[in-house]
Amino acid sequence: MASASPPTLPISNPQTVPSAAAPSSLESQQPPLATPAFRAFINRISETVSNGLSQRRPWSELADRSALSKPESISDAALRIRKNYSYFKVNYLAVATAIVGFSLVTHPFSLAFLLCLLASWLFLYLFRPSDQPIVVLGRTFSDRETLGCLILFSIFVVFLTDVGSVLVSAVMVGVALICAHGAFRAPEDLFLDEQEPAATGFLSFLGGAASSAAPAVIAARG
Repeated sequence: MASASPPTLPISNPQTVPSAAAPSSLESQQPPLATPAFRAFINRISETVSNGLSQRRPWSELADRSALSKPESISDAALRIRKNYSYFKVNYLAVATAIVGFSLVTHPFSLAFLLCLLASWLFLYLFRPSDQPIVVLGRTFSDRETLGCLILFSIFVVFLTDVGSVLVSAVMVGVALICAHGAFRAPEDLFLDEQEPAATGFLSFLGGAASSAAPAVIAARG
């Protein structure tokens, strides 16, 4: 009598389980520059800045020499500055940004320190997944410890290097030029009636960019 063959037992494929979890693990191992949150953050910042720059006034109006005149008094100069600021706020911001950028380019060490500080905040805290702690020399740093180290590094860069003095000097030069132009530029030919309600602040569209990009940062920290 022929013996019956033993029953065949089901064998699970050990590669099926890791393959199901592969997308999530690969997504968590993406570099910060390739994460969707970082791309969404950059896209929202660029879109908001582009929308703000589209509201700038013609540079020919800003540089119109025929509209320059001496203010009659300090109060008249202050009134001119307020009206010109309301009309040329995007142009003024572009001028101030150009002055700050030129100051940083002429001080390469300060620019390098500032870029390192910005990269540290972006890649070590804002866009670092919360399930990937920082490990240095076998020691794991929590989010609170990482935040404390970044704050200390920011204080060192801003107050103990030339970065703070370069930024303050550039901002003061920009504000002085803007105030001088606003005081000597007669605003009588500007359409100020439709601009007064829209004047919400010198950095209004940058504030909008930060608020619109906040969900991306929260998603990255989640």
